[in-house]
Amino acid sequence: MAVPHIQLSFAVILLLVLLSGCNARKHKLSLKNEIRSAVDLNNFGFFASGTLNVSLLSLWLSDSVDYSTSPVGFSLSRSRVNGVLSYTAEETEECPLKATKTTNDEPLILFLIDSKNLGVNVKAFGVQDNYLIAKLKPEEKKVRKRADGDGKPDDANGKPSNTDPKQGKEKQETAANENPNPAGEAKKVSETKFKLNSSDERILVLDETNGSYSFSFSLEVGPKNQGLYNLKFHYCQNRGPGVKKPYNLTVDVVEKNPGGSYLSAAEIPLSRLYICMAGVFFTAAMVWVYTLMKHRYSVFKIHWLMAALAFTKSTSLVFHSINYHFINIEGHPSEGWAVMYYITHLLKGALLFITLALIGTGWAFVKYILSDKEKKIFMIVIPLQVLANVAYIIIESTEEGSSEYYLWKEILFLVDLICCGAILFPVVWSIRHLQEASSTDGKAAMNLEKLKLFRHYYVMIVCYIYFTRIIAILLKITMPFQWQWCYEFLVEVSTLIFFVLTGYKFRPASNNPYLQLPLDEEDVEMDEVVTESGALEGISKVKKTSNGRECQKEPAL
Repeated sequence: MAVPHIQLSFAVILLLVLLSGCNARKHKLSLKNEIRSAVDLNNFGFFASGTLNVSLLSLWLSDSVDYSTSPVGFSLSRSRVNGVLSYTAEETEECPLKATKTTNDEPLILFLIDSKNLGVNVKAFGVQDNYLIAKLKPEEKKVRKRADGDGKPDDANGKPSNTDPKQGKEKQETAANENPNPAGEAKKVSETKFKLNSSDERILVLDETNGSYSFSFSLEVGPKNQGLYNLKFHYCQNRGPGVKKPYNLTVDVVEKNPGGSYLSAAEIPLSRLYICMAGVFFTAAMVWVYTLMKHRYSVFKIHWLMAALAFTKSTSLVFHSINYHFINIEGHPSEGWAVMYYITHLLKGALLFITLALIGTGWAFVKYILSDKEKKIFMIVIPLQVLANVAYIIIESTEEGSSEYYLWKEILFLVDLICCGAILFPVVWSIRHLQEASSTDGKAAMNLEKLKLFRHYYVMIVCYIYFTRIIAILLKITMPFQWQWCYEFLVEVSTLIFFVLTGYKFRPASNNPYLQLPLDEEDVEMDEVVTESGALEGISKVKKTSNGRECQKEPAL
């Protein structure tokens, strides 16, 4: 028993270390000597008037970059209705920054970095209803003012045509920002807000400091362009075969939805969902405890373990709800509440698989000793569950753009799959044992009842695994972005149904065929043989009645 305690302590210490650098929805990613051609910075669901703030704090590139054939920059694309496929995800052969048109009307924005001319070329594709707030290059402003006066051509005399008062005011503000001060001091470029247009290109200011480049921009999502957006950084030179050129990148990303919420559109309802489900699980746990107290003479230790699982699940959901509440209002979790959530989440995961495996083996119901192969299952499941929870904590505390993020995501998926498969083995072994027993001993009817119950339990576990790991995910990727919280709702409801059905099937009642354990005739014969030998002279034998708990003593001789 010392090994699980050591693993639990290790997991708690690890999550405390990881949470110290967790930024949640305020992202700061730093990459050193990175060679990936594409880095997924973040996915976020925006409602209308949501804002995206991106600040490239530092970018160091190789001197041999050819920007005409291997562009460098960012892409911001809106995913389609299913919330998974986006334009940048479809293009696998060619660098997305080389796009000249799109195959659909989904909005796509490219930010092409040109370190030679110290500018960032902005290209917009698809139907655009978004506004960009950034610093335009002064040359860009002058050319646009001289050419068309914010979209109006000059008349025949070379004078600008009449514009409406609003446009004139905007031009006066722009001109005021362009005019140098009388003292000849350095000119400060202010930010300009403009609507993106697929037929128009803009050039933003790119700052350079000791070979490191930086710029920033803000995007305001329009009513027609709300949806799930994917932000990526591309270094196209490393896309093809050959020597990979390293680069250093430091970027800040902050997303907000209307009302000051830092949560994605699909995450906003989760705080209320989790607190409501916590109340439901707590109510179910109290009903279960009442059932145990009512049938106290038929209660086994596994029943109390099931009660502990239900209370732990409820507590975990409470802390999860509080965690999302702080992320919603502050952009990052409160470390104290986050630690409590991860601890209860770890305990809940371990209790769940241990309880399911113990029920599958029939421990405390039909036997009190586990076989060697059943003990090996627990030696596999418990460490794997600790590893799965550690992987989950690392995923939640690591930026999506980091290289270890996807590694731990794959580890979590694999370990969780192994645990789900491992808990099925004890059930299969019990079913096989009951099948053999029903054909060899004289209690075929009783064994067939138990066999039927085990088969139902096996089907319940398989359905629960398939629904929570496969079907719910398929439903998630087919839902609109603002309804993807229904995935979490379906998972919690399916977990509740699974808990209730398991409790009903293995309830502590005298009429439950699984708990009826009449004394085996072979055991009686063995007791008589041992007693006649005189080894147990003077020792009384305990005889169980139908309720499994009321006992009476009989003399062994």
